[in-house]
Amino acid sequence: MRLYITALNPTDAVLDGFLPAAASLGLPVTVLTDRPGEWPPTAPVARCAVREAAAVVAATTSDRPAALLSNSDHLQEVTATAARELGLPGKDPDAARLCKDKAEARQVIAAAGLERVPTVALDPGAPPVVPGGMFPAVVKPRAGVASEDAYLVADDRELAARVAEIRDRRPDVALVVEEYLTGELRTYDTLGDGTALTCVGGWRTHLGPPPTFTEESLDWSPPAEQTEVQLRARLDALGVGFGACHTEYVIQDGRVRLIEVNYRLIGDRMDLILAELLGVPLFEYVIRLHLGEPLAALDLPTAVDRHARVEYVCADSSGRLVAAPGGLDLVRGAVRLGCRPLREVGRVADHTGTNRDYLAVLHAIGPDRGSVRASLAAFRRDLQWTIAE
Repeated sequence: MRLYITALNPTDAVLDGFLPAAASLGLPVTVLTDRPGEWPPTAPVARCAVREAAAVVAATTSDRPAALLSNSDHLQEVTATAARELGLPGKDPDAARLCKDKAEARQVIAAAGLERVPTVALDPGAPPVVPGGMFPAVVKPRAGVASEDAYLVADDRELAARVAEIRDRRPDVALVVEEYLTGELRTYDTLGDGTALTCVGGWRTHLGPPPTFTEESLDWSPPAEQTEVQLRARLDALGVGFGACHTEYVIQDGRVRLIEVNYRLIGDRMDLILAELLGVPLFEYVIRLHLGEPLAALDLPTAVDRHARVEYVCADSSGRLVAAPGGLDLVRGAVRLGCRPLREVGRVADHTGTNRDYLAVLHAIGPDRGSVRASLAAFRRDLQWTIAE
């Protein structure tokens, strides 16, 4: 019996999360990917056309699958479909498709009477025409990932310019233009077994300056009970309830306004930090759910008596990264600190104003907000990144 993971490019979630977790569970594992040459030589990868469910099913026939999962936004529907065809526990393919389709997800939530966000879908080549009352608005790919190609626009002129810019790079991309939802950005992170769903945490997110939406820092902040009731209603409407899910939202006048639902673990190493904060083998838990174990079998904490903060170091210019700290772990007093590189020294990259500018992620976990923030600030002052333009 073997665990199969579908993936595109190598990620920390797979390399540092799921592969060690599978080893801890005694499961042999194969990563199915259409980009095997990009993965480290030691990774157990096999070439597969992972955007096709039939190809994924065929790739599992040599060794009977115990479970099949993916942590890729792009592969949730395909992987869910393949798991269903193989008779394995997995996500509802329709729910996976809905979460990826920003326009249809809005329609489903509105039809359920939960909230209405004015949204206009723009097919490739369609003129960027929206009602004037929508501004300020956000334009982004209809099946986008995180903050990639997402921009705040103030009027028709800015919208036309951003649409032209995106289409110049990606002429076949479908877009959505939707109401800009103001408020403090927060996350809601859950695990489910298809019947029961539980919150494993939440974060308060600070964004960089507009017009892009780059996450610069996050503070531990699980949702209040009434907020969680509203969030669960929206996930129920979308059919979300199995495995890991990462939801982003704001609160306006006491109401949840959904930003988007990503049907996988929180990313950019936040999943690994979350596991450390909770003190549980989070990746093992996700695998066990896909093996068919019930949520009740997982030993999840009912409360967390610690605080955590995460900060991303972002490049402020284009150029080559010529000097940077390596990976670091240390303890100062009661606070655990960590630094993980997100861009290798020597790499040349353009400045984009998005999370593609991340150089490293820093985090601190300690007994309270004050000690965590002070320790992380002191830790960061001792580190330096140098970019040669």
